Formats: sequence, C-alpha cells, structure tokens
Amino acid sequence: MNIVNKLTVRHLKQNKRRTLVTIIGVIISVAMVTAVATLGVSFMNLMQKQTIASEGEWHVLFKDVNKEQLEAIENDEATKTVVLSRDRGYALLDGSHNESKPYLFVKEYNAQGFKQFPIELSKGRLPKANNEVVLSDHIATNAKVAYKIGDRLTLDVCERITEANDVPLQQFEPLRMEKGQVIEALKNKTTASYTIVGFIKRPTWEPTWAPGYTVISYVDENMIRADDTVNATVVLKKVQSSLFDHAKQLAKKNKIETPKFNNNLLRYYGVTNNDSLHRTLLQLSGIIMAVIMIGSVSLIYNAFAISVSERSRHLGMLSSVGATKRQKRNSVFFEGAIIGLISIPIGIIGGLVGIGITFWFINSIIQGALGINEKLTVSVTPLSILLACAVSVVTIFISTYLPAIKASRVSAIDAIRQTTDVKLTQKAVKTSKFVRKLFGIEAEIGLKNLKRNKRRYQATVFSLVISIVLFLTVSFFTANLKKSLELSQKGVNYDISVSLSTAASVSDQKLLKTFTSLKDVTESSVMNELYVNAWINKAEVADEFRKAVYKDNFENEKYPYFIQIHALNEQNLRTYAKTVGADYALLTNPTNITGIVIDTIPFKDEASGKYIETKVIHTKVGQSIDLTYSDPETEKEVNFNKVEIAALTDHLPMGILPTEIGGLTIIVSEQVMNQLVNEKVNDRIQTILYLKSKDPMKTQQEIEEIKENKMFVQNVYQGRQQEEQMIMLMSVFTYGFIALITAISMANIFNTISTSISLRKREFAMLKSVGMTPKGFNKMINYESIFYGIKSLLYGLPISIVVMYLIHRALMNSFSYGFTIPWISMIYVVAAVFVIVGSAMLYSNSKVKKENIIDALKQESI
Repeated sequence: MNIVNKLTVRHLKQNKRRTLVTIIGVIISVAMVTAVATLGVSFMNLMQKQTIASEGEWHVLFKDVNKEQLEAIENDEATKTVVLSRDRGYALLDGSHNESKPYLFVKEYNAQGFKQFPIELSKGRLPKANNEVVLSDHIATNAKVAYKIGDRLTLDVCERITEANDVPLQQFEPLRMEKGQVIEALKNKTTASYTIVGFIKRPTWEPTWAPGYTVISYVDENMIRADDTVNATVVLKKVQSSLFDHAKQLAKKNKIETPKFNNNLLRYYGVTNNDSLHRTLLQLSGIIMAVIMIGSVSLIYNAFAISVSERSRHLGMLSSVGATKRQKRNSVFFEGAIIGLISIPIGIIGGLVGIGITFWFINSIIQGALGINEKLTVSVTPLSILLACAVSVVTIFISTYLPAIKASRVSAIDAIRQTTDVKLTQKAVKTSKFVRKLFGIEAEIGLKNLKRNKRRYQATVFSLVISIVLFLTVSFFTANLKKSLELSQKGVNYDISVSLSTAASVSDQKLLKTFTSLKDVTESSVMNELYVNAWINKAEVADEFRKAVYKDNFENEKYPYFIQIHALNEQNLRTYAKTVGADYALLTNPTNITGIVIDTIPFKDEASGKYIETKVIHTKVGQSIDLTYSDPETEKEVNFNKVEIAALTDHLPMGILPTEIGGLTIIVSEQVMNQLVNEKVNDRIQTILYLKSKDPMKTQQEIEEIKENKMFVQNVYQGRQQEEQMIMLMSVFTYGFIALITAISMANIFNTISTSISLRKREFAMLKSVGMTPKGFNKMINYESIFYGIKSLLYGLPISIVVMYLIHRALMNSFSYGFTIPWISMIYVVAAVFVIVGSAMLYSNSKVKKENIIDALKQESI
C-alpha cells in the first residue's frame, strides 16, 4: 500500500462519522437492490411451485401423436421428459347418488405421468399394467358407490357428445341438462375390464362441476401399436422464449397438430408467446429497474456528495505535500473501493436476511388465508446477486469519479480554503424581499444558507425528489399490476350455485333456505333471474362493441342487447345499495320500476389479446331502458316494460359474473321483479341460490343428499380459490414492495438531511455567536424544512406523473383502461415529505444544540 492510500485509510478512520454514514448509505442501497430482486424471484418461484402442485409440471402438449411422431418428440434435443396420456372416455357409474355426476372418466398415464402430475395415492398402489386402475376417493364419499381393492370393473367406455349436433364434450364441461333432463349421449362404445389396485385423492385438476369421477389406468409405450395415438406431454430441459417456435417447428416437421403450451406455468418463468404481454413485461421491467437504479444511485451518491468538501480539503493537503493529480484521483477511488468491500457483502446479506424475516412472518398468513401448502421461500439466484454487486460498484465509481476529477483539478490553496465549494456572490445568495416580509429574518437567513451551501442543498433536494418518485411510481405500478390481474380473472365471487329451471315455488324456497343454514355456509344469496332483450340507441352502444358491429347491423339506429335482470332479496339489496350509493327506498317502490345498471365490465378482446375495462353502455341515471322479449308465436320483439336507471356501477353482487360486450346486467328488488313479470315472460325466470362455504366440497355433498331432481348444483370454488390466491399473493408482493421502498426512501431522506446538518455545525455556531436566539434558530430550521419540502415536491410530483404515465403506456400493450393520477398517494407523499424532513431536521438540531460554540467553531472534521 503506497503512502497516499495509507493517508486515505487514516483519513477515513479520523472522520469516523462521515465514513460510517457513507458505509450505511451503500449498505442500504445494496440491500434495496438485493431485496427487490430476491422478492421478485421468490414470488415467481412460489407461483411455479403452486402451479405445479395443482396442475402438474409440463411445458408443451402434443395431442394425438402416433408411434413414429412420439419417437421424434422423445429424440428432440429440447426434450427432457415425455409423459404419455390418453383420455379413454366415459362410462356410466351404476348406483351413483349424484345426478349431476353420473359417469366415470377413464384416463391413462405412463409411469412418468404419475410423477409429473399431482396424483396422490391414499390407499393401495398405482397401476403397472393397462388392465389395472386406481379410483378417486370422491366416488365413495360423493357418489356413495363403494369399491374395494381387488374388485373387477367391466366398463363400457364411450365418447360423450351433445344430442343436437354430435359435438364431443370434455371433462371441464358440466353435464348438459335442460328442465331437469339430460340432453347429451354416449356413443362409440368400447368394453374394457380392470382390476382395482388402489385409491387416490380427488385430483386437483378435476373440475368440481366435471360430470365424471376420475379413474386412472396405465399406458405402456411398448404396447402402443403403429396406428394408436396418445397425448405426449413434454417437460423441457430449458425453459426459454424460443420454446414456442421450436415446438411449432417440431410439430410442423412431423405433421402433428399445433401444440398446446402450459401458459399458466410458463408465465412464472417469465416466458410467454403473447407478443403484447412480452412487450409489456419488458417495458415494465425496464422502467421499474431504472427507477430502482436511480434510487440506488442517489442513495450512494448523496453519501459521497454531501461530504465532497471534506474530501476536497483532504486532497488539497495531499497536493500541498506533492501528490499528483493521478494520485489524488486514485486516492478517492481507493476510498470508494474500501467502502464498497465493506458495504456490498453486508448489504447483500442484510437484504437477504430482511426478506427472509419478512417471508417468515407472512407465510402463515398466506397459507391460512389461501389454504396452500407451498411456502414463500427466499430464492437466491446468481443473477440477482451479480445485479446488486454490479449496480453498487458502478454507483460507487460514479459517486467517487466526479468529486475526484474536480478535486484533482483544484489548486492546493483553493482546496484547503474550500473557496470552490462556497462562492459568495451577491447574485448567488440574493433572496426575495417578499420572503423576509412574509416569514421574517429567520426565513431569509435560512434561504441564504441553502443558497450559499448550494451543493449540499441540491444533494438533499435530489434525495427527496428521488424518494418521492420511488414511492409514487412503485405504488402506482403495484396498484395497476393488481388491477390488471383482476381484469384478467373471470370474477368468480361464490363457491356453489343451486339453480332451478323455473322460479322457486313455496316448497322450493323452503328447501333453498335449508341449504343456506348448512353448517359451513358463510354467505348466501337467492335471486330470481330474468333474461330478456332491449333495443339500445346507437349513441349509447359500447365503444368496443360498436367497432365490431357493421353499420348495416343497426336497425333504425338501434342495436339489440341481451338483458340479465337479477332480483336480490331485502337483506342483500340493502347491503348492495349502500355499497354502490343507491337509494334503497327508490329501488323497492313498486309504482316506479327502477334498477341498478352494471355499466362497466372487464373483457378480453380476442383480436388484440388485450384485457379491457370498458363501458357496456353510455347512459345516465334517470334514463330508462325499454325491455322486450321475443314472442314465440309471432317471432317478433314485443315491448313489455321499462326500467329507470337508479344508479350506475362496476361493482357486482355475489353470484353475478360480468356480461359480455352486447349484454347488460340490471339489479332490481323482488318488488320490481314482480311488477316486471307477466305470463309472456314467466317461463324465462330462473331461481338460483349462491353460496360461500368454509368447506365447499362438504357443503356440495350435503346439498346433493337432500336436493330434488329439478335442481342443478355447480361447485366453482376451485376457480374462485385460484383467482383469490393470485390476487392475494399479488397483494403480498405489491404491498411488500411498497413497504420496502417506503422504508428505504425514509432512510435516504433522514440520512441525507442529518448528514447535511452535521456538516454545518460551524455555520450554526457562527450564527449563535453573533446573537441568534434559540427561538430564532428553531424558526430558521423550520423554514429550511419548508423550503426543502416545497422544492422537492415541485420537481418530484411532475416527474412522478411522467414516469407513472410511461408505466401505464407499457401496461396498455396488454390491457386497456384509463390513466388516473393516484391523488390519495400524492396527499400521503406531501404530508410524509414535510413530516420526515421536519423530523430529520429536529433530530439533527437536537444534536447540534448540545455542541459548545467555541468547540464547533474550531471543528475541523466530523
């Protein structure tokens, strides 16, 4: 180590407080980058594990491939593992007590399939031959049909089709029924005999409304004939964006139909075949990473910039004893290297420990709220660590380079006297007379102090501006990310529906009431639903719908909408009316037919692939909608009543899902529904009970044990659970992100201001020595706080709005909704800036007050 470097180390030791402040600034910055990168990777890793646990691990599916095509897939360079599967079909389950689920659904896997898909054995063993099967436990608990290991099953396995047009039906499609009668058929019968070798828990990938109970058999690749076909599900060696083109080329080369991709899993690897979504992710990642890096740079740079004068003086002394420009410059770089070597490892460890502690606290909350088994664990990748190191090294280099270059060019005398840091010209410290008249001499002195110490003042304001931009852009980003996720979901807000083919009679109502009082039911809603039509004026038709409709489709400047009218009971309507701000008394007045119109819905535009939030109708409160129905005798639209709009909202009550474009949902009271109904539309009414339950599967079983034939039960809790899991996990991620950025922003501001005040001890001592009273000194500090806050807000708020708009534009590649400024967040920011600045100034001031005036005037270092 040369003499200059030794002197640099000695200088760092002598100025312990400044050195410690700089080290802490770098540690916080590195911890921020590490924590943000780790948080994102860990969240994606959790979603990967949860998706695999519920749906299995696979990436590409090639359907109906023959033996030759299968060999090509297995020998492909990208293939790691191939799972063979085959849907054999449906067989009637004799003795089933569940009329909505009358079939067995036979599916075959090879040995690898039992590993890659979530098949959980509860008793016995898995099949090893094509004449062995395992049955779902659900057959015994739900269908009340008992089998035991060793029993022989002879099944007539068929294809399930619609009666009307012979269209094949899949397992995810519920049993087709109309007025209590099954309207589907089984054909293409094949008889097969099996031996039961075990039982499995009901598969998570079997929809609760599926018409068939799962039965799994074995498919042996060696037994596949040349003309047999199977489904080949591929697990890839590497998950990368090129997999989509590669799989399509493989399919085209071997004359296989277009493959299906597991987008539910692939998106958590950051891979998507949606160009607009991919562009959105790239732009968002770039914007957020830029914001984080700027915040990181500001945090480290401020730690150096505020103490530039101290380093300049030290380097001036070195110059006076013969140090060259290069030696002075390298001395500063050496100082930065020492601080980096100490701070970067501590920052990385601190970031990982902080995230680990956070995960430890929230894991129990997540698992309890969502009922998932997977835990949010700290996932460390070499890329995230290298990113944190690279950002920190570059930032330290930038932070040291500028002061080093400047100090190396200043003469020894100027550096020691620091005449280049403080230039007292009349123009530089000139203040408005208005400031003195309005606020007093203390405010004028405070403002002159800021102008005289311009570099420190600018560094502090820059720190505040960056903190404002960080908080507002990250909170805007996370709020919009959550909104985008909600738009992409189906909006399922109930677990079970029990529907009747007609309006409920007195006996039906009693039976439905019995269901609402079941032990695990937490919330219920019974409503009559009426499906009619309405002719809507062209000017009122939704913009997105109008684009898709040709001019010729408008008849007399009107277009037909399908109308869903839902009647809520008194209790549910009171709650809903209060939520949307409607007048309950007006809604229940039978002489004035009014309703609440759902005028804003989310939907996916198939042409562009965007998720859009749009108005389904352009109308106003007080206007009326004329209702019509199609007369079966004349086949003409007949006006039968009209509904006045009492309120417009985008909030949906339980059980009601958003309509499609070209449809309209109206919520009315039971009294209004009675006035609307006449004998012509009476057969269009359907009564549906919607339930939420703590144990949906148990509740469904209890309902099916006591329901009547004309009732149809559908359990959709899986879809709702998946949506809630996604939104809940996104909330944890986003609020954690906001909390992290907020804490770092506060630390940045507090660190910057307290360091700045500490460096001004001599200045404050001089003011006190010429007669400034404690009261006057406090006023000066308070006004400085106000000046800091106002200046930072004047820069920070406009910059934040620009960055937020860029984030919104990036999201609009995949979504479509209006840009709104988060006024509440801005109010929080304005208040927080003054509170934090004031607190930092008061804290630092309390330290300065304890200093002796003579000692402070003699101070040479901190």
